[in-house]
Amino acid sequence: MIANSRDDPLYYLKNFQAVLSWVNERYPDLLAVEEREFIETFPCLPEPARALLVRMIMRKGTLFRASKLNYAEIGDSHVAVEPLLAAGWVETDADLAFEALCDLLTKAEIVAAFRHHQPGTGLRKPELVEQLQAVVGEPRRFAQWCPHSDDAVYTLHLMGLCDRLRLMFFGNLRQDWSEFVLADLGVYRYEQVAFSPESRAFRCRDDIEDYLHLHACRERFEADEPVADILATLPGIHDNRWLESRRAKLLFRLGQACERQDELAQAQCIYADCTHPGARVRHLRVLERRERFEEALALAREAELAPESAAEAQHLERLMPRLHRKLGLPRPARRPPADIERIDLALDRHASRAPVELAVRDALHDASAPVHYVENTLITALFGLLCWEAIFAPLPGAFFHPFHSGPVDLLRADFSTRRQALFDACLGKLDGGEYRDTILTNYQAKRGIVSPFVHWEALDDTLLERALACFPPGHLRLWFERLLEDIAANRAGMPDLIQFWPEENRYRMIEVKGPGDRLQDNQKRWLDFCARHAMPVAVCYVQWQDHG
Repeated sequence: MIANSRDDPLYYLKNFQAVLSWVNERYPDLLAVEEREFIETFPCLPEPARALLVRMIMRKGTLFRASKLNYAEIGDSHVAVEPLLAAGWVETDADLAFEALCDLLTKAEIVAAFRHHQPGTGLRKPELVEQLQAVVGEPRRFAQWCPHSDDAVYTLHLMGLCDRLRLMFFGNLRQDWSEFVLADLGVYRYEQVAFSPESRAFRCRDDIEDYLHLHACRERFEADEPVADILATLPGIHDNRWLESRRAKLLFRLGQACERQDELAQAQCIYADCTHPGARVRHLRVLERRERFEEALALAREAELAPESAAEAQHLERLMPRLHRKLGLPRPARRPPADIERIDLALDRHASRAPVELAVRDALHDASAPVHYVENTLITALFGLLCWEAIFAPLPGAFFHPFHSGPVDLLRADFSTRRQALFDACLGKLDGGEYRDTILTNYQAKRGIVSPFVHWEALDDTLLERALACFPPGHLRLWFERLLEDIAANRAGMPDLIQFWPEENRYRMIEVKGPGDRLQDNQKRWLDFCARHAMPVAVCYVQWQDHG
């Protein structure tokens, strides 16, 4: 699908046309009249006109100076633009606001165009624009702003339409046309997944419009519009699970904004209706801050019956004693902390400029017991390599274009349950020696392909060999099952270092804490998990040696 830029100077045009064909093939029932007409008309234009239009679409903004549209493969842009003007897709010399004009001009051009206003030539461009802002007047055409220039300005009127087509292709507005270039140059390589007719992001036209509406609400939020104004236009619960997850995430961010602004009553209402992970914890915190302890206790007891995650269970362990104390109730029993090995090191801060984790790695390293800095990369990579087939299974709604780094539903609650049989088969290989062959085969066959779990630059043959020799398959199974319980939370917080004893086929995980550094919640959960399953884990506390 991707045209090669080294072989074809019009690669970008062919890639754009491929997107139009892809969307037309998969969304014929969802296309608006304007979109369908564009897809039908575009191939009929002369090649230079099509190429120039795509160049404009792929650049930033909607205003372009004719003198800046110079492309050898297109030729004279003044000729190429004529069919675009005739189609109404591009307009020449439309009225320009002063700010838009200044975005197109250099500082020297602004000084020359407004020399009769005696602008301060010693000012920086933003200061110059601000100085002239009060005296320039209403919007006007470029020829009126700059009567001595022989240049022209083109206005592109298709960006909204092309954004919708891009949305239908990618299923989001985060990815753009540069994906084709990066893939063509080999910067990113993607797993090839089979696409069925059901492999599309949107089921109906309302899904597209609702996505765009949610996106606009998010942009308004990021532009600091009042939360109440955004809430007034935010749609209700959506029956599309993917869109509902986006709506819930925005609602969660709105609640956080209310907390920061000390609008606790509004935050409480938002969290009460929000299904985004973590919303119930925020709800409990707001109730506690509002001193509504009885309501908080009732909600906390409900959460204890079925915590949504290990993170929520950890928060409840801290919250319950406080609520009981506030309400004069007996203190609840607490689980004793896990017994975790402690290492204390005194290191010379001047002997190494490396980060503290690497300094500890070097201090503990021994030829017979090598230490690797892995943090969150090794266990996740082993999981990703063993379960590659399950992760990239072409389930409906999981993949719908060639540039996915992982399945769309990766962080949704039903990710593993939808693939239960596939993951069972992958993890079942841990019962024998087959898992090693699978991991090593995928390591060679898939090397360099983008994965949500495998960071290739963190792996090498030696590290992989030692891990497979020293990690018991029972430990791998426990780690992998924990990852699947909550991928978003559990693929972070793993110990920084791994020490191997290859001759003895054993290992030790080490979390490093420099002076004044404390364990984070997700790190505590991983340490506790490992300790409770008799996995060798330690925390190394570093102090700097005092030479004076």
